[in-house]
Amino acid sequence: MTALPRGDDPPSPPAPHGGKRLLHLGNVVIDVVLAVPALPERGGDVLASATTATPGGGFNVMAAAARQGLPVAYAGARGTGPFATLAAEALAAEGIEVLQPPRPDLDTGVVISLVDATGERTFVTGPGAEARLRAEDLATVRASPADAVYLSGYGLLHASNRPALLGWLAELNPASQVFFDPGPLAAQIAPPALAAVLGRADWVTCNAREAVILTGRGKLAEAAQALARWPARNRGASPAHRSCGVIVRTGPDGCLVMPPGAAKPVHVAGFPVEAVDTNGAGDTHAGVFIAGLAGGADPVEAARRANAAAALSVTRRGPATAPAATELSQFLARS
Repeated sequence: MTALPRGDDPPSPPAPHGGKRLLHLGNVVIDVVLAVPALPERGGDVLASATTATPGGGFNVMAAAARQGLPVAYAGARGTGPFATLAAEALAAEGIEVLQPPRPDLDTGVVISLVDATGERTFVTGPGAEARLRAEDLATVRASPADAVYLSGYGLLHASNRPALLGWLAELNPASQVFFDPGPLAAQIAPPALAAVLGRADWVTCNAREAVILTGRGKLAEAAQALARWPARNRGASPAHRSCGVIVRTGPDGCLVMPPGAAKPVHVAGFPVEAVDTNGAGDTHAGVFIAGLAGGADPVEAARRANAAAALSVTRRGPATAPAATELSQFLARS
C-alpha cells in the first residue's frame, strides 16, 4: 500500500491569523482506501482497482486548515505501531503540533473506505488508541480565548473519550469558539452528550443527511434554523450570541450558512467539477471554513472558500486532498 501524495504545489506562506489556532480534539486514524467499481453483494467479493493507506479522520480537517496557514494542534489520543507511525509522520509533514504522548499499548485505528465508480464512499471503522482518550490526558491541554476548538461526533461514541471530552468542554474558556461536526453516526451519539456539545457549540458543521437526522426536519433551511436555535449557554452577551452558527453542506450544490443570530440561512453556491472521490470533502470544507473565519473572512466568504476547496479536493483520490492556500486563491480567481 502507498500513501497518496498531496500534489505538486509548494507550501503556502502562513496567513496572518493574529495568534489564532485550531485545537483539534477529534481522532486521527489511518484510511485504507479501496477504489471499487461497486460495493460487493453480501457475502460476495470485488476486485479493487487501487489501494492506498493514508492518514484520515481528524487529520483531514487539520491538514485542510494548516494548508491555509492556520496553526494547528492535535490533542487527541494516539498509539504506537505501524499505523501510528504513518499518522505521526503525516502530522509532522503538515506542521501540526502533537500534544499527547503515544500510548504504548495500542496502535492507531483504521477506517476501511470503499470508493465506488460514482465517487461515493462507504466506511467500516476499527477503533484504536484514538478511542481511548482519558480525562488525565486532557488535564494539561489549555485553549486560549483565540482558539477554535474542534470536536467530532466520532469522539462522543467512545466510552472513554465521551466523559473526558465533556468534562474538558465544561471547563473551557467561554471566549473560545467551539466547532462541532456530528459526523455520519450522529444518530448513535448518546442524547445527553449530544445536547451538552450542541449547547456549547458556536458553530455546527454537517452535511444534509446529518442535519435531517439531528433535527427531524426534512427541509434543510428548517433543519439549519433548528440547529441554530439549540439551547446554548447564555454568555452574558448580546442575543446574537445565544444561538450558534450553522453550516449544512449540500454536496455539489454548495452549502447553507446561518451565522449566529441570523434569521435564516444563506445559500452559498458550489463549484462544478468532475468528482472522482468525495472521501474527505466534508473535512476539507470544515478545515478551510475555520481557517477562513480565523483569517478575518465573514461567514459567507469563508463558506465560499470552503466550497471551492471541497470542489478541488473531490477531483483527487484520497481523503486528505485539500488544496494549499495559493492554489485555492488561484482557483477562486478563475471562477
